[in-house]
Amino acid sequence: MIELGGGSLLSQMEALVHDWDGSTERRYCHLANASALLCEHLERVIWVGFYLTVPGTERLVLGPFQGKVACTDISFTRGVCGLAARTKQSVRIADVHQIPDHIACDSASQSELVIPLFSPSHDVVGVLDIDSAEVGRFTEEDQRDMETVAALLSHRLWT
Repeated sequence: MIELGGGSLLSQMEALVHDWDGSTERRYCHLANASALLCEHLERVIWVGFYLTVPGTERLVLGPFQGKVACTDISFTRGVCGLAARTKQSVRIADVHQIPDHIACDSASQSELVIPLFSPSHDVVGVLDIDSAEVGRFTEEDQRDMETVAALLSHRLWT
């Protein structure tokens, strides 16, 4: 896990979200801080944020994020975020231009890492989406680290 001054990213994330009161407003508050923490500490990224599942649908809607203006609605049938939501698996793309249905919200995006978030019943409640302007930016270790962060957020904010 990424080590930061005084502790790991995971311990800092835990401190941000440990006191969730069950409200939607506080969930958004914690996700906003989570995206800020990730953006601050991940190197060579241009966008970090969340797309959240619209209940009863197979659509994602833009949630808290750090970065340029983003797409607001994504179907589970389109793009890298949709693929992660549909398959319930993380997706790491070295070159987004090799993905025929990639949704280019920011033309500077070259690589992408998307991690699903789950409810206790293993329904996809959203995705963590991270973009870089660098081809091949994300490693297997990055993917494992962000899967750990996503599991923490899922456990703390959707219980």
